[in-house]
Amino acid sequence: MNNPKIKRREEIISCFHDGQTIVIGGQAGANLPYRLIECIVDSGAKDLTICSIDSGELDRGIGRLIHAGAVAKMITTHIGTNPETAALLAEGKIEIEFNPMGSYIERLRCGGTGLGGVLTKTGLGTEVESRREIIRCNGEDYLLEPALRGDIAITRARRADPLGNLAYRGTGTASHPIAAMAADLSIVECDHFCDLGEISPDEVRVPGMFIDMILI
Repeated sequence: MNNPKIKRREEIISCFHDGQTIVIGGQAGANLPYRLIECIVDSGAKDLTICSIDSGELDRGIGRLIHAGAVAKMITTHIGTNPETAALLAEGKIEIEFNPMGSYIERLRCGGTGLGGVLTKTGLGTEVESRREIIRCNGEDYLLEPALRGDIAITRARRADPLGNLAYRGTGTASHPIAAMAADLSIVECDHFCDLGEISPDEVRVPGMFIDMILI
């Protein structure tokens, strides 16, 4: 098939390198881009910063990257589902930047839409203030949560067409549409590759202009 967006697994593996920041869509082990995660593992890339809602489960999903020793830092909302991540944190072998769920998602959304960040009251009066700028707006104080953007985003869609338009189904949508737009290189794996026109305009959650590579 002569489509520049469709890539072989070997081509995708070659995109990953040491020190990259990688945004991963999905949540709680559901509908993760498992094949693309295996591409990262097989690339041998190390010292990665992973942005994801959680750190997966023990040696499964994102936990595969943790177990492989590929992750130097995580920007996440919690690590409670993976005891290995918690152990590495206690030993000082991994850096974790915790975010409230809403702040994390909005930081990604800003990264994907060209905004500098989001103002939030969440974290005011806590130690979070020490690493964030306080902005006075309309007589109220807010923390400035900076935009979050990766070198690469890996996500999963229910359907993709030749242009890279993506559609999702139910709770499998998770953080994928937001994550897919928040990186310089966006790679998606899809469950069903459709002909052009099979995904109606009303169903498109991520326009093809944001998608660079498709693993089918």
